Amino acid sequence: MTFPVPRHAALTSLALAIAAANAPANAQTTAIDSVIVTATRSAQLQRDVLSDVATITAEEIARSGAGSVVDLLQRQRGIEISRNGGPGTNSSVFIRGANSNQNVVLVDGVRIGSSTSGAANWSAIPLQSIDRIEIVYGPMSTLYGADAIGGVIQIFTKKGTGVPTVTAFAGAGSYNTREYDASVYGATGGEHSFSYALSAGREESDGFSSTKPGNFSYNGDDDGYYREGVTGQLGLQLARGHELGLIFLKSRTNAQFDSGTATTFDTHSVQKQENIALSSKNQILPFWHSTAQLSQSRDDSTSNPGTVSGYSRIDSKQQDFTWQNDFRLGEDTLQLLYGHRKEEVVSGTTPALGKERKTDSLAAAYNLKRGAHLASFSARNDDSSQYGSKVTGAAGYGYRVTNALRASASFGTSFRAPTFNELYYPGFGFAGNRPEKGRNAEASLQYDDGVTQLGATLYRNRLTDMLVSTTPCPKPGYTFGCAYNVNHVTLEGLTMTANRRFGAFNVSANADFQDPKDETTGKSLVRRAKRHGSAAVEYTAGALATGVELQASGSRFDDGANTRRLGGYTLLNLYATYQFARDWSVLARWNNATDKNYEVARTYATPGSSFFAGVRYGIK
Repeated sequence: MTFPVPRHAALTSLALAIAAANAPANAQTTAIDSVIVTATRSAQLQRDVLSDVATITAEEIARSGAGSVVDLLQRQRGIEISRNGGPGTNSSVFIRGANSNQNVVLVDGVRIGSSTSGAANWSAIPLQSIDRIEIVYGPMSTLYGADAIGGVIQIFTKKGTGVPTVTAFAGAGSYNTREYDASVYGATGGEHSFSYALSAGREESDGFSSTKPGNFSYNGDDDGYYREGVTGQLGLQLARGHELGLIFLKSRTNAQFDSGTATTFDTHSVQKQENIALSSKNQILPFWHSTAQLSQSRDDSTSNPGTVSGYSRIDSKQQDFTWQNDFRLGEDTLQLLYGHRKEEVVSGTTPALGKERKTDSLAAAYNLKRGAHLASFSARNDDSSQYGSKVTGAAGYGYRVTNALRASASFGTSFRAPTFNELYYPGFGFAGNRPEKGRNAEASLQYDDGVTQLGATLYRNRLTDMLVSTTPCPKPGYTFGCAYNVNHVTLEGLTMTANRRFGAFNVSANADFQDPKDETTGKSLVRRAKRHGSAAVEYTAGALATGVELQASGSRFDDGANTRRLGGYTLLNLYATYQFARDWSVLARWNNATDKNYEVARTYATPGSSFFAGVRYGIK
């Protein structure tokens, strides 16, 4: 197996390893240990996690002044985005070159996403309630089942602790953008403690034209949006080690879009995301911890409500029950999991999509620690009423060369279930479509001495039975083509990251050298660059923090035939925060400061130079 990457990238990776191995010995005893949950479905120190992971903290979100979750993700290594216009419009998130529907998205353990498109509704997730975001790169089907080919993104909302705390924020900026939110957090003490965290917010903007001249649906008017949502977490400790929990999220986004020349009605879409989950966490024995969760996620999408022309509505619902048992065996952990998932789609405008399927899952994972040696093994079987039984497995090994330097390698299989559109949409879906399959191998070096963090990961993910739209369709009765298992794809590349603190300055950078290729045609995958990365310098002095960011991407193609090229771009962003009183702070952000004209989707507009400022009360 080979990993063809550019020669200069391979040399950079080698230099990283040499630099890490020759770092001062006294620096190797101060490794930073943050806690990661998503990589193993249980809390684990990051230094013991074999997967390639990244985290975005609440403090980073507050300083960034980002307008959406997609804006945050775009700055992370291994991630690219495509969006049909400004915030509030449809977005695709590619992890390591994988399609948007080849990634799993969770909010507090609740899986979100439409069963018809297979992708998450990113515009529905409110920023004000997010505590942190964890990104796990690479196949995770053995832990999360179908669709975890490129990776898993989990969003954790804030949890109540300590004395009652109130926070609030108000801001405004370019395109007449306005944001408001408020939250309350806290917990009671004692043996039967009760914790609570409630957040509500609204965001609105006049926006800009989502399309540009040359787009088939171009209309030069501004396309605004508004988003409002509430989230909450409640927890009740029944006894030491036994807790009941309730989490919920409700969000509604109303976004305008272009549909050609000016019309007598406002063309817009309304997307609703509703999550609710009940959980029970129980320390049954000192070495046995059990977590049971019953959840429902609903994705309701309506286009042009109140009109006849172009009206459509699709209601996608997922119900999940998971029972996870973690057994501590010395320094090792054995995990056993049972899951039941029901997907259901209701559509008054496309009755053929009105189907359901059920999946029962059994999984086992073992994480081992022996001195400098780390290892993990996992296997899973997903038995679906629609596509049958799928077995996946994974194994990884890591060796801690020093306290700060670790080398690791892993192999894993994965799959993606056909969406309801690919199965049942009239004139396009084919009920006999099979799941896509993936086989991934990767190797990495990670260095962290508490001051300097360096990382390099080389990966190759081979996908077969890829579902694509084929014309003509190999099945009779399909005039304009259909979704069918015909393609083979290879996702391979090198991801590098570096972070270093120099006194009051913090410098970070990441770069991706990748080649997401359709092996059937020999063409690059749509809207994915072979080179992309970002860099940032932040200066902190007391109550003031300022930063400069660069985001860069090489050229991409907007079509599978690779005839319509999207040019590369570099964006410059500036930001600053200042805490002017005990509980008060201000932030200002200037995005695309050079007013770069660029595209992430052909003839769809992106924001120009834009400014945003706000004031925050309370720190949580």
